[in-house]
Amino acid sequence: MSEKLPAVLRAYRLLSAAAAPLAPLFLAQRLRRGKEHRARVGERRGKAGIARPAGPLVWVHGASVGELVAVLPLIERIAGRGIRVLVTSGTVTSGGLAKQRLPRGVIHQFVPLDVPRFVRQFLGHWRPDLALFVESDLWPNMIIEASSAGVPMIVVNGRLSEKSFQRWRRLPVMIVELLGRFDLCLARTPADAERFGQLGAPRIVTTGNLKFDVPGPPADAAKLADLRAAIGNRPVIAAASTHAGEESAIIDAHRRLRGNFPGLLTLIAPRHPERGAGVRELAGAAGLKAVLRSRGERPHPATEVYVADTMGELGLIYRLAPMVFIGGSLVRHGGQNPIEAAKLGAAILHGPHVWNFAEIYAALDAAHGAEPVADAGRLTAALAAWLNDPAACARAADAARTTVENLGGALERTLQSLEPYLMQLQLSKRIGHA
Repeated sequence: MSEKLPAVLRAYRLLSAAAAPLAPLFLAQRLRRGKEHRARVGERRGKAGIARPAGPLVWVHGASVGELVAVLPLIERIAGRGIRVLVTSGTVTSGGLAKQRLPRGVIHQFVPLDVPRFVRQFLGHWRPDLALFVESDLWPNMIIEASSAGVPMIVVNGRLSEKSFQRWRRLPVMIVELLGRFDLCLARTPADAERFGQLGAPRIVTTGNLKFDVPGPPADAAKLADLRAAIGNRPVIAAASTHAGEESAIIDAHRRLRGNFPGLLTLIAPRHPERGAGVRELAGAAGLKAVLRSRGERPHPATEVYVADTMGELGLIYRLAPMVFIGGSLVRHGGQNPIEAAKLGAAILHGPHVWNFAEIYAALDAAHGAEPVADAGRLTAALAAWLNDPAACARAADAARTTVENLGGALERTLQSLEPYLMQLQLSKRIGHA
């Protein structure tokens, strides 16, 4: 099939193949930066960490934590039908989340680099019977090699931002060739469906956003009780999934608010936990006493900023704080997912840069379950208003929870679209056993 590829894809494949000898250097650099798992780095070259299970296998690929969280209920439903599932992702944090939250028996591997030889080795070992690509992580060699191997491919929870759409439009022949290899594209919204259609996806169904059907993140009961006991009746505010530049805004807000709200405690969960020590230094420079959860420290009465620099514990933060600023939104990142916070009863604040979740934030804002803040000053004012009026904060939290609950249903619609493929796998499993 490669000889029929457009010139731009042939060039990409040649360049990526030529870059294969540089992979060890590239991976070594990422290891030094903490962006690879040392014991599993071979998986990034297509070398499997474990044996392939017998029977039909569904391969689910998502880039990172957000994509993986979105499809957890879908993975559970597929695995619940007795079909084996392989999940791949590309980040260390997503690997940690997979270990914590994937159902028993579901396999996680780090996705191979998009080098033809590595992808072929990966596919040769796992031999998936169906591939589900989450949102928009579309790597050319992965798609071409899977298609060449006869693996049916489906985009689930398909998301295509306006920025990504415009970028792909500059390579129309390439994207038409890649999307044309998919059996089906299950898009989150009509706008996503329209963009996929304009780029050449042949068969599109709008199923809704799977993230609305994801349960609130779990929390260890003993750890939650321990933190609640340590915090007591102190007023609490939180900032979750924050990026560089946003921690200084919430720390400044705390500094301005503490005089009017004695005992105020601020919880900060940076998007990348390895930045925890830096966040503590920022708090210290502002004259605030801060401790790190990663070091086993608890918030003591003198603690003003508690840095939750650990993986998989946002469920604790959202259960402890009645109001949460969701990061990636004061800086130009595009915003982080507010759904989990809403499901667990937090009123939400966010900055203006939320294009990654534009529809969700628009619905939350319209229902008064969330409030946009343009800068650090407005963030401080909004926090003060809710601290002064807990009933208003509770009403916002209720509105947020109701909004996300009413937007559910994507999981059932997605399963309905996948049903012919899953039935075929179950039938082949029965024939194999006969």
